[in-house]
Order: sequence, then structure tokens, then C-alpha cells
Amino acid sequence: MEIENLAEEHKQILDSLMRAIVDIDDEKATTIAEKIIEQEINPSLAIKYSISNAAIGIGEKFDSGEYFLAHLVMAGDLMASVGKILEQNIPIETRERKKVAVIGAVQGDMHTVGKNLVATMLRSGGFEVYDMGVDVPSMAFIEKAKELGADLIALSSLLTTTMPYQKEVIEDLAAMGLRDRFKVMVGGGPVTRSYADKIGADGYGKDAIEALEEAKKICA
Repeated sequence: MEIENLAEEHKQILDSLMRAIVDIDDEKATTIAEKIIEQEINPSLAIKYSISNAAIGIGEKFDSGEYFLAHLVMAGDLMASVGKILEQNIPIETRERKKVAVIGAVQGDMHTVGKNLVATMLRSGGFEVYDMGVDVPSMAFIEKAKELGADLIALSSLLTTTMPYQKEVIEDLAAMGLRDRFKVMVGGGPVTRSYADKIGADGYGKDAIEALEEAKKICA
């Protein structure tokens, strides 16, 4: 059932959940999520509509300067917790397989903030995320992705000196005949979309919000 076919009352409930998440109102969002379950509104639809649109709204506030990094962290945590309430009420037999993402800071890079935020946003967007931490060699990414049957490898780099290691992962995948098996997304302070295109990455996120939207698009 799509949003257009819902009763007006139920549409309003989904809209109110979206607004509560954008406002980062934990108590209100949790209460509304529980109300969605009580009124037997499709929880899958609530995830796709309310949480996805909330992520867009939060991204707009971040881009406008109204929200800062701390707001993104709190919003990501809230989306993840609300998503969990809704997801656990989807019948197991009708649940879609979660997309699996392996994420980490590439070899030589010890920065965690951006990488952690992207990991949180991916989880809030329905991905199963395996965070490998920092200073991760190319082969470690590849072996973990193979082990998990991952859909996405997300590579973070905050230093220009470590950006070549993003390219190395892509080159190693190609050399091993695995390039078509995984989508690769890159990001980090000095990384640009033109650089992502140049090294043959499938996607790029300038921030955590864009990274989530990009990951959904390339893994669809």
C-alpha cells in the first residue's frame, strides 16, 4: 500500500513522525512510532516514507546552516531507534533483505567522526553496517566484504595523503575479478565527486545525508 492509498488520518500520523524526527524530538517520535504499530499502519511504509523524508529534511537544515554536526549525530541515532521499533513489527516473511555495507577509514587515516556519522546514517536508512574502524588496508576491506556478502564498500579519507588508498581498493577489486560484485562509495573532507569519478567509484557523498541517499541509489 502506497502513501496515496492511506486514510487521511494515517497520512497525518506518518507526517507527524517525519516532523518529529526532523525536530529531533526523541520522545514524540518514539510515541508516534508506537502509535503506528497500534493502529496497524504498514511499518514498511512508515520507514520508506517518514524516515526517508525526514533524512531529506534534516539534510536541508544542515545545508542551510540551521543544523550542525551534533544535530546530524542525534538525528541519525533517532532514525535508527525509530526504524528499529517499526522494523521489528514487520512480519519476518515479508521483510526485505537488508543491504550490507562495510565501512572504514582507509589505510593511514585515523579520523573517525565523519566515518562514524555515515555509518549511523546508513543504519538509520536500513543498511546492515559493519564498521571496520580506521587505518584499514585494502585487502581487509575486500576480505570482509566477501565474508559478509556485502553490497557496498564505503571508504573514508580525511587526508589527501590517504586518498590514493581509496583508489587502491577499487584497483585491487578489479585485479581480483571482483569489481562488479561490490558497489564502492568514497567520501571525506578532501574527496570530491570528480575524484570519485576519476578513480572509478560508484558513488560519492559530500556529507552523511548525501552518503545515505547515494548508497540507496547505487544499491537499489
